[in-house]
Amino acid sequence: MTAYDALMAFTRETEALAQIAGRLDWDQETMMPRGAGPQRGEECAAIAGVLHARRIDPQVGEWLAALEDAELDATAQAQLRHIRRSHARNSKVPAALATRIARVTSEAQGIWAEARANEDVASFTPILKEIIALRREEAQALSEGGPLYDALLDDYEPGTTGDELAAMFGALRPALAELRAAVREAPAPPALTGRFDEAAQMALSRTLAEVFGYDMTHGRVDKAVHPFSSGSGLDVRITTRTNPEDPFNCFYSTIHEVGHATYEQNIDRAYLLTPLGAGVSMGVHESQSRIYENQIGRSRAFTGWLFGQMRDAFGDFGIGDEETFYASVNRVADGYIRTEADELQYNLHVLMRFDLERALMAGDLGVADLEAAWNDRFAADFGFAVDKPSNGMLQDVHWSVGLFGYFPTYSLGNVYAGCLHEAMRAAVPDLDDQLSRGDASGATAWLRENVQRHGGLYAPREVIARACGAAPSEAPLLAYLKQKFSDIYDL
Repeated sequence: MTAYDALMAFTRETEALAQIAGRLDWDQETMMPRGAGPQRGEECAAIAGVLHARRIDPQVGEWLAALEDAELDATAQAQLRHIRRSHARNSKVPAALATRIARVTSEAQGIWAEARANEDVASFTPILKEIIALRREEAQALSEGGPLYDALLDDYEPGTTGDELAAMFGALRPALAELRAAVREAPAPPALTGRFDEAAQMALSRTLAEVFGYDMTHGRVDKAVHPFSSGSGLDVRITTRTNPEDPFNCFYSTIHEVGHATYEQNIDRAYLLTPLGAGVSMGVHESQSRIYENQIGRSRAFTGWLFGQMRDAFGDFGIGDEETFYASVNRVADGYIRTEADELQYNLHVLMRFDLERALMAGDLGVADLEAAWNDRFAADFGFAVDKPSNGMLQDVHWSVGLFGYFPTYSLGNVYAGCLHEAMRAAVPDLDDQLSRGDASGATAWLRENVQRHGGLYAPREVIARACGAAPSEAPLLAYLKQKFSDIYDL
């Protein structure tokens, strides 16, 4: 067995264990009994310790050293690039710290869920303070004197810095605010009203999952407080949620998570249980979920088909034609919840979180002041006050599980999606005809071929540039949003 073969055999075992760890997280959010949290924390800590030990195993370093000048093909070189990066990063983090982070963030999920249900920020604050301290300690080990936030961001979007994102978002924010102000002055389309059977919502959401190419023989759809996708390769699971007064929440959460899930399902099977066998970054991942949800799922053509499906599932639900339904699906409305935000205002939610968590990591904002800072910024950006913590700083699970540096990838994913949509429209000129029949295969096949199948073969921005023929820019997203909402609101 060559050094490369031995390294890859060891790596596949590590990746298999990582999938098991992910299944523990999935179970915690879907099936686990409420009282099992403390034990699950110990289980997660134990497997995190095993994974950390494998990722820093001296033998991995020896194999990498032996392969330093080896003549290998592009795929093997890409595998080594990921393994080297993982080995170097994990070697800087003490095993005890990695285990502690896994234990505390596992326990924190239950504490956050209870605090959210009880509108009780004070019960969540102590463990959030501990999580931030642990993540800052980890960032200090990784940063080599650079910004702490960048060290954490690199986990989710390798090669990108906070300053680069701040510049991109600085170009987005005023343009979005200007368009939002114009829309709010215009007459609004009708809102969906009434009650919609939750079992029927779940049935239609499963239909939508299959329309967008989700392979149910290698996946499943469950309900959770916060929708998410979990796993890769042959076992990729998603969750959604239902609200009897808002079926769009269920449908578009499902489509969003299917974007994540099909990315993982469509990666070249030759990469299974290797570093190339997962999405290359969260920004690229979000580009798939957001283009599925918005540019495809909220398009005039697709909503025309969805209107008929809604009529079949719920009968007359108060909206009489496809054009009104399209406007209703894309209605810009005041709201507190990021995951329920309309396409125009969504990024404003993300940019707020980006600024707050950078301040937390820099030590410029303390946890005790976070709720007030959130509420002040929200009022400034959205023009009305947060009414309760579950609509404010307790609404997202991310900080409770330590995902600092994750939030900006949502808006970066929107930027990437804008670029991909522009290229996809040029490549699939009859796309609207297909979507009007409920056929998303033209779009999903183009994304599978140009983005998804590559997995981790290329660097994140290279994936987008190869698919689009140009470096990513916020310009296509802004042009798309301006055209779409100017049309809907007759601006």
